[in-house]
Amino acid sequence: MPGIHLEPDQATELAEVFHLLGEPNRLRLVCSCLDEPVSVHDLAEQLGISSSLVSHHLRLLKAARLMRAEKRGRQVFYQAADEHVRRMLRDMTDHLDEE
Repeated sequence: MPGIHLEPDQATELAEVFHLLGEPNRLRLVCSCLDEPVSVHDLAEQLGISSSLVSHHLRLLKAARLMRAEKRGRQVFYQAADEHVRRMLRDMTDHLDEE
């Protein structure tokens, strides 16, 4: 089975995505939003960090197309950007659970 051929710019972009996810709070944020949209306030409470820090991390994750935002009234709800992000994180979590 052949490997994946990455062009230099693709390798750089992918490395930046993994670098973003290498920060534990950012990884936890994405994982908290895999199944349904979650508000910034609820994310801050779940993770035990300030809303301003949550917002900062979410801006970075959204810019990297890992998260998407939906405004509902005065609140913004975040969710994993697409099935690729959900599948990647679930697959890696399953990999860690293997013996």
